[in-house]
Amino acid sequence: MISEYICKEVALRLELPLKGVKATIELLDEGATVPFISRYRKERTGSFDEVAVRSVESMLKTVRELVARKEFVEEAIRESGGMTPDIARRLSEASSLTEVEDIYAPFKPKKRTRATIAREKGLEALAKIIMAGRCDNLEVSAHRFVGKNGVENADDALEGVSDIIAEWASESTRLRNITRNSYTRSASITCVVAKGKEKELAESPFAGYGEFSQTVRRMPSHQYLALRRAEKEGLVKVKYTLGDSSDSLDDALCRAFVPKQAGKECSGLICRAVEDASKRLLRPSVENEVSAKLKEEADRVAIEIFAGNLRQLLLASPLKGKRVLAIDPGYRTGCKVVALDSQGNLLDEGVIFPVPPRSDIDGARSTLDRLIKRHRLEVVALGNGTASRETEKFVKESGLLSPDKVYVVSENGASVYSASELARKEFPDKDVTVRGAVSIGRRLIDPLAELVKIDPKSIGVGQYQHDVDQTELKNALDYTVMSCVNSVGIDVNTASEKLLSYVSGIGPALASNIVAYRAANGDFHSRKELKKVPRLGDKAFELAAGFLRVPDGKEPLDNTGIHPESYGVVESMARSLGAKVADLPANESLLSKIDAGKMAAAGIGGLETIKDIVAELRKPGRDPRVDGDNEAFVAGVGSFDELREGMTLPGIVNNITAFGAFVDLGIKENGLIHISKMSRKRINSVGEVLRLGQRIEVTVIDVDPIRHRISLSLLENDKRD
Repeated sequence: MISEYICKEVALRLELPLKGVKATIELLDEGATVPFISRYRKERTGSFDEVAVRSVESMLKTVRELVARKEFVEEAIRESGGMTPDIARRLSEASSLTEVEDIYAPFKPKKRTRATIAREKGLEALAKIIMAGRCDNLEVSAHRFVGKNGVENADDALEGVSDIIAEWASESTRLRNITRNSYTRSASITCVVAKGKEKELAESPFAGYGEFSQTVRRMPSHQYLALRRAEKEGLVKVKYTLGDSSDSLDDALCRAFVPKQAGKECSGLICRAVEDASKRLLRPSVENEVSAKLKEEADRVAIEIFAGNLRQLLLASPLKGKRVLAIDPGYRTGCKVVALDSQGNLLDEGVIFPVPPRSDIDGARSTLDRLIKRHRLEVVALGNGTASRETEKFVKESGLLSPDKVYVVSENGASVYSASELARKEFPDKDVTVRGAVSIGRRLIDPLAELVKIDPKSIGVGQYQHDVDQTELKNALDYTVMSCVNSVGIDVNTASEKLLSYVSGIGPALASNIVAYRAANGDFHSRKELKKVPRLGDKAFELAAGFLRVPDGKEPLDNTGIHPESYGVVESMARSLGAKVADLPANESLLSKIDAGKMAAAGIGGLETIKDIVAELRKPGRDPRVDGDNEAFVAGVGSFDELREGMTLPGIVNNITAFGAFVDLGIKENGLIHISKMSRKRINSVGEVLRLGQRIEVTVIDVDPIRHRISLSLLENDKRD
């Protein structure tokens, strides 16, 4: 039974209809995946799209964690005997973990502190007397406790009392909120160069953080992550400052905590205790909170950018039907070359040495000529690593294939794949250089199918990925891969085990079983045959079937995104048109006669399902990635030394960060377009203007020959695809 409170809380926080949220939570709890719910359960959720369903899944986790913590804290306070109607009300109304922890603070089991020692001396009674304003003379009151429980003198007693009051102040929700508000409004983060690290900092990527200062309110996420990295590496020391607000904070804390009935003498002691609490307990605690919030927000932004980049990379347009010559370039050890058929199967291999130190141009040309003719190779996939530009020049000048058939492909992560267990299973008798070249070629043929084999963090399209929360990063990237795989649809007869593992409802174990069944029995001829796979039960079939394709099978609908549960709806459509099911796919004259509203009203199926079926039948088995640009990139310059300020050059966006976009100009060094140089209008994110893989024209505005940095701008020309 789903808690009504949880459903309402999720709906309220996301501003989504309660009915749809409740249905989504029910489906998630039943084991349904986000792609399945958003694609095949629209009637039940009220047409929630994938973003909405994913938001519900994420918020559900947050709310359930909050509820669980509330229950724990409530039980702990009750067991301590401290529960009151007011605390129960505050706990019930708490909407964040921070509020819950503030309520719990006075009741938490405590370590042995200065206040603990003072209590052991029996001084809590005196502290309560002072806070209640029932003390006219501190010295006289303190003397009553001297000689008891180790209290040496009146000063010792009053010092202990001060420690107890300081702890009470640090546990006060009101004082914690005052301190938080002060830091939120007025605090700055500043850093200075660590002693003896001046030279090292100047030569590092963090040179600009030597005298850095920024308010907490305006701290950019990427700068905060960079600052933390610089601090972690021991290059700078970071601290929070309140400036002129520091004294006013302590004044506000004293006013809020000193009882009105307290006399002058007692007020002075309480104020000193509050100032001690502020310096020793409140500020460090709140600074930790602020740091955690800044880190959480910086992580969120970085992970969103990484996931967005990864999605664009995975959904890059495939180069289908082409036989590929793949080259992994290198200097001393030569360039590894492999021939692949249009499915990415390895046909042949070799090594050429067209660049220094050997520069065997004739031998390299002869080897490539032989491979191209023997295997009817049509395009070249060239890795963008070491010796890439020199090798590209050789290939284009060789005349073996047209220069516009030479594609430069990112090598990021190829070495990770080539040394992986997966690569060893695919090519047990080949070395890592052959595996790497095959991976480069397959990335051109089908980026999604090849890149899913690599840990997303190794693909190199994020910022500070090693500094963010690794669990959250993994969850986001794994979800992104799953989302992309299911949005495209997978050929069950050619998909690798890794690719199959990302299909809704499948996972690694079932993926392995599918591949083993395929190896033993040959290709699948229908989706129904999947039920013969060991351990692939009805639930897994329900979640997976719509995303798996069976080309040239017995059932034409098996090569579409139409779920088997809706085949009856398609049959009803065909009957109403006096046609056969096989006549419907891509038959616009028939499909245009279908009235989805009438069919839904007649109870044939849900309106959204019928609309989706018609849309799918219009373009059956269509790959959503085929609309991309598949032309090879031709660089405008050949080397860094050719760059001049004011040049207009073609480029391809190859990484997007919070602060800008990196652009491949066809040379070794990437250029950077800072976010301020992207649009004359104010933009909040790079993604509003640019996307990964986009072809653009840029203007060179600065060239740094010392650090080999290139600054670019889009403002001088606005020719974006």
